Formats: sequence, structure tokens, C-alpha cells
Amino acid sequence: MPKNMEVRIPLADLDYGLEEEQAALDVIRRRWLTMGSVTQEFESAFSSFVGAKHSLAVSTCTHALHLACLALGSGPGDEVIAPSLTFVATTNAVLYTNAEVRFADILSAAEFNISPEEIEKQITPRTKAIMVMHYAGFPCQMAEIMEIAKARGLAIIEDAAHASGAYLSGRHLGTWGDVGCFSFFSNKNLATGEGGMLVTDRDDVAEKVRVLRSHGMTTLTWDRHRGHASSYDVVALGHNYRIDEIRSALGLVQLSKLSENNARRKAITERYRQRFMEEDIPGIELPFMDTPGQPAYHIFPILLPEGTDRQLFMGSMREAGIQTSIHYPPIHSFTYYQQRYPGLSLPITETVARREITLPLYPMMRDEDVKEVVTAASRALAEARNYAPPPIPAGD
Repeated sequence: MPKNMEVRIPLADLDYGLEEEQAALDVIRRRWLTMGSVTQEFESAFSSFVGAKHSLAVSTCTHALHLACLALGSGPGDEVIAPSLTFVATTNAVLYTNAEVRFADILSAAEFNISPEEIEKQITPRTKAIMVMHYAGFPCQMAEIMEIAKARGLAIIEDAAHASGAYLSGRHLGTWGDVGCFSFFSNKNLATGEGGMLVTDRDDVAEKVRVLRSHGMTTLTWDRHRGHASSYDVVALGHNYRIDEIRSALGLVQLSKLSENNARRKAITERYRQRFMEEDIPGIELPFMDTPGQPAYHIFPILLPEGTDRQLFMGSMREAGIQTSIHYPPIHSFTYYQQRYPGLSLPITETVARREITLPLYPMMRDEDVKEVVTAASRALAEARNYAPPPIPAGD
């Protein structure tokens, strides 16, 4: 971005203050930085919040997804059904286990989550699990997906990276399936910079994850530090997917703010919708207008009219000092995945992905910020739709 284009309204921003500073400082003063008592406190608090029997903190949500696949036995010869309209980590985690992905299309331009009907079409004798992703923190159709999984004897992994604090039928997203995986990346509703959490009610899954997240060792450094063990065995080919105490301390503070900040996100989302209706911008579509449950409102996606020059739209927004993004380029459109799964077509995913733009959404946004974003979007759309490319010079 040119230096003269100052971002006045960013895509996302952190609700960080003195509480987070003090929490990090307290850890530093205790002089124990790797996974220890603060992490255990964070895991316990997160379990209580979401209503899960086990919560295991890890270094990233990607690692949580990888551990979920490993703990459920995913491996060579297996297939996992997943959406393509998500961050690439969702399906990379499957491939790390040498299993394969079968992509299922989304519901519609009104709801970007994976379609239960399309999931059923992708089931084969090799199917091991279904992986759902609650886009923007709006619930997938979990009752229907649970029925499919139960009838076919399949496990369910919930990619709940967008869904911290979201509920469906009084049950926290991430706790419907066998395993739920949360992200605490810097732009998430609960942010620690990097970090994630794996939750499960299954004792067997929890035990496998505990071992696999720390090199396959039977005891942790923290256990030995406290004198609870003097040595360790290695019982599996594990990984170093541990979180640290500073991020766990930040997570505890952020968790205490989560419900209030999600309520603010909801209010901002409602203001956006009201403003767009008042502006009555031709061709703009707002998804997730009639979604059940209590969403997390992680991002605010819109659909531009078909045929709009999206790069021009985003450039106009940048010139107005407003940051936008795209969530997401479909996974199956990336070069690596095209080479691995040639000829794959997901018509609804592809149509939505061509038109999607993400507008700023974070708890500290003001009414005037929302108004400015919508007004700028109206102008940017007019410019992008009226653009005519320069004629190609005739050859000699």
C-alpha cells in the first residue's frame, strides 16, 4: 500500500489493554515460560466456558486440526470430507496424515457453510471423518450433519477457528462433534497472537492428544520441574505443538472479555445490515441473514454483484482508508490442490468466492465507522461497475 494511503479503519483490531500487559508481566516475573500452571488454568477455564470435558492448549489451530486427525486415526487410505471455502490449514491438516480430502460444496450464496446434502454425495467406503468449518462464526447445520455421521459411523471434526463464543441450540460450537479446534490468531475473537485449543469429550482422544502434542513423551517438563516425575518415556511419534505461558495468560484475559466483545460484534453486524438496507446499494447481497443459534460474528462478508471488478473495488476502499479482504480463495483453486485434485468443480463455492469481500469488523468500531465503510462501499461499487478497460492498441 502506498505511504499516502493511511488505513483509518482496519479490517480487525485487538481489544488489548493493561490487563493483558499485566498478565504477560506476571508470567515473566514467575520465570516459567513454557507450558505450565497458567496453561492448565487456561485449559480449565476454556472447558468451563464451552462445556467440554477436555481442553488442550496448543501452538496453533492448524496443529489442533492435525492432532484431531491423528487422534481419530486418519492415515493412508482414508478420506476426510471438508469444505473448500475456508483457510487452507483446514485441509492441509488432513493431508499431513497422508489421508485424502474429498471436497463438498457449500449451501448457497445466502449461507457459506458446508452442505449436508453435498457431504452425503462425497461419502465413500474410505471416508473416515467429516470436517466442518463454521464460516465467520455462523453455525453449520450440525443436527443434520450429526445424523449423517451417526448413520455412517463417521467422526466429526469441527474447525471452530471463527467460532469462539458461538452457540447452537444452547451448545457451544466445537463441542458438537468428536473434536473441536479453535484459533487464537491475532485477528480472532479471542486473540493471543498464535495459539489454539482442542476440545473433546472423548477420553481416548484427549489422551492421544496429550502425548502427541509434546514429542510423544509420557511426562512434561512442568511435571518434572514440580518433582512429579524424574524421567520420561517416548511412546509415539509426537510433535512439538505446545503453547507457552505468556500466550495462555493472554488467553485467560481475552476469555474474560469474549462474551461482551461478541455482543459488540453482533451489534456492529446489525448496524451494518441496517446501513446497507438504508443505502439500498443495487446488487450487494448480505449472507447469513437468517442463521439460527448465537453466532460469533467473527467477520462481516458481503457479496458484490456478479461481474464487478473486485480489485478495483478493494483499491477504492484502500484510497478511502478502509481495509478489506477476501475470505477465502477456495482451497481447490490453489496450484498445489489443482495438481493433486485436477478437474474438481464446486459451482456454488466458486461463485461465492468470486464475489465475496470482507469489510472491517472489531469490537471497538463506532457507528460512524460503520456508516463510513458502507458509504465508501457504495462509491467503490459505482466506480468498479462503471470501469471500462482502455482499448487495446491495434497492431501494425
